[in-house]
Amino acid sequence: MSRIGKKPINIPSGVTVDVTAHNVVTVKGPKGTLSREINPDIAVKVDGNDIIVERPTESKRHKSLHGLYRSLINNMVIGVSEGYKKELELVGVGYKASNQGQVLELALGYSHNIFFALPESISLKTETPKGKNPLVTLEGIDKELVGQIAAKIKGLRKVEPYKGKGVRFVGEIVRRKAGKTAGKK
Repeated sequence: MSRIGKKPINIPSGVTVDVTAHNVVTVKGPKGTLSREINPDIAVKVDGNDIIVERPTESKRHKSLHGLYRSLINNMVIGVSEGYKKELELVGVGYKASNQGQVLELALGYSHNIFFALPESISLKTETPKGKNPLVTLEGIDKELVGQIAAKIKGLRKVEPYKGKGVRFVGEIVRRKAGKTAGKK
């Protein structure tokens, strides 16, 4: 992780970064504002158009924290400037997705529909193209939150390896298994 931590983070135009005395990094951009508290051992400095993350010693703990916080701050900068997007597809007969505002309604082959409430910071879009699988699109500025919500939705109906039915990311490759074969005499 130490090699990742040594790379400076470039600040794109329109993004401002503030580091307070209590080690709270706040990143403001055109899409919104994110802030995160940093471990007091790690030093974060804004040098012109770059953010530099430094560690005090070469201990294993400091090296791992160095790379971790560099990646988290980089994700915050990308989030407020470009944003993050995850697309899920529902593969299966009768699987449907619709939304009423921030509530996602899923029909995933269970005896009842599943209602999933999303936080306000995530934008939700559902579509059912003709002849294709229903799609659920999640967009937001916080990479961690978008990924966590996508994983929870995916966990509602995991992809099974025999027919490939379930909730998966668009473009995800599922390893298929061969089914049972009749015994030979």
